[in-house]
Amino acid sequence: MTTSSDYYKRLLTYVKPHKLAATFAIIGMLGYAAMDGLFVYLMDPFIEQGLTAKNQEVMKWAPVVVILLVLFRGVFNFVSSYCLANVGSHVVMAIRKELFAKLLHLPVSFHDQHSTGELISKITFDAEQVQTAITKALITIVREGAFVVFLVINMLIASWQLSLLFILVVPIVAGIVSIVSKRFRVIAKRIQDAMGGVTRASEQMVKGHKVIHSFGGQEIEQQRFADVNNRNRQQRVKMDATKALSVASIQIIAASAIAMVLAAIGFKLVEPISTGAFVSLLTAMMMMLRPLKQLSNVNVELQRGIAAAKSIFDILDLENEKDTGSKTLEKCQGHITIESLSFAYPNTDRNILNELTMDIKPGQSVALVGRSGSGKSTLSNLLPRFYDTYTNGDIKLDGLSVNTFDLTWLREQFAIVSQQVVLFNDTIENNITYGFKGDITPEKLQTIVEQSHVWEFVKDLPEGLQTIVGEDGVMLSGGQRQRIAIARALLKNAPILILDEATSALDTESEKLIQHALNDLMKGRTSIVIAHRLSTIENSDVIYVLDKGQIIESGSHAELIEKQGAYLALQKMQAND
Repeated sequence: MTTSSDYYKRLLTYVKPHKLAATFAIIGMLGYAAMDGLFVYLMDPFIEQGLTAKNQEVMKWAPVVVILLVLFRGVFNFVSSYCLANVGSHVVMAIRKELFAKLLHLPVSFHDQHSTGELISKITFDAEQVQTAITKALITIVREGAFVVFLVINMLIASWQLSLLFILVVPIVAGIVSIVSKRFRVIAKRIQDAMGGVTRASEQMVKGHKVIHSFGGQEIEQQRFADVNNRNRQQRVKMDATKALSVASIQIIAASAIAMVLAAIGFKLVEPISTGAFVSLLTAMMMMLRPLKQLSNVNVELQRGIAAAKSIFDILDLENEKDTGSKTLEKCQGHITIESLSFAYPNTDRNILNELTMDIKPGQSVALVGRSGSGKSTLSNLLPRFYDTYTNGDIKLDGLSVNTFDLTWLREQFAIVSQQVVLFNDTIENNITYGFKGDITPEKLQTIVEQSHVWEFVKDLPEGLQTIVGEDGVMLSGGQRQRIAIARALLKNAPILILDEATSALDTESEKLIQHALNDLMKGRTSIVIAHRLSTIENSDVIYVLDKGQIIESGSHAELIEKQGAYLALQKMQAND
């Protein structure tokens, strides 16, 4: 079983590339603690030789020594703080970079099971907690821990007998810290989960604000956010209460030890000590309360950081999207064969596709129609291997199983225009050319935007193709976003085209314009069209009617009308609508 120390050791591996800065940081922390310890040590000679013996030489040098101690203390503090902040920021940057890359390479099924808000929370909130464990916690552990050691040395020099009375509390303090550590880690995990809920609720509110306004859902969202926000508050209160209780307990124990020392001196249970030694001893004991308090508090930050590290490492340890294939073809013909294919989504038992068999010839235009949930879009996800585990059967491209192909090469053979258009907060030009690896001339780009009818609305924009579309294309209409997606597919020029409700967001006039462009695009390439509007697929070579993951009818438009079956029923239903 992986322990907290294992996670922290793994966290420290990110520090290795910055060993020099980390070394200077530790030297700075030790120097800082040494200056404080030296100040306590010098109290004995200042009092005994300076004040009691009235040695003017000692008194003359006393202010100089104090200034030097404070000066060196400041230098050591700057070195440790700057170097450790530098290390901490590099560690968080490396973790975020690795986590971001991991999320990009995890399979689609992983993203299906985790909300966007939850994953964003890991990149932002959890990574910040890790930085706290690296910086703030490490400063306290090293600097305050070293200060405690120096104070103990001072106490032993002043009176080893009285020091032993105080040192007896150390095992008790250690026991308290051990008990509350487990509690801290549990609560820290709950805080992260609650914070993921806050991020998730906030994301839903921002993304769905139009729906919320349309249906008057403000009260619902406010109550939902209040619930997750209150859950987060409750966990933080529990964390603070546990922290306060542990600190109070440690301070009471330490104060009791000081009282025992004073009682031992008062009742003359130990040998008498000088005034300077007594003041040095008592000062060391009193000053030890602060580092003991901070060392008990740091456990909260440490456990919180370890819990955050665990949540991040759990994702980093997941297996990347499988790419078991290695084959590539010099030229893809676009011959797709689906053999007795059955498929169920991960963690579900119900098959979406059932013994589906289909033969799509190179250059053929195929349409898939049917009611919602019949498996049309599922098939479009299986072709480029967004999911690659089937209940039964296989999918072949040019006679070879798609699982044998190199994944990157395979996906280069497909241009997909889906119903849900994804645009990035960038220029229209960069959204069209997204992922395009070749060189593109202004003339070629102009041809693409004209073929996809993007130019019709771009020409009227002040910035033209350099217009920023906003997050998820919020500055554009649904039809404009769809045209940009079609332009992206035109530019890719892949041998296989998948249109998943590609004209669903367009008005009738725009649909007619783009349908003409799509007809040109489909020439000479294998095309799979998933359509709700049956008028858009009447010219398809073959139309497959799907129901419950099975083909119930197939043929051309005219042949299916003549059969007077399910396809004709769908036609009549749309005509009535």
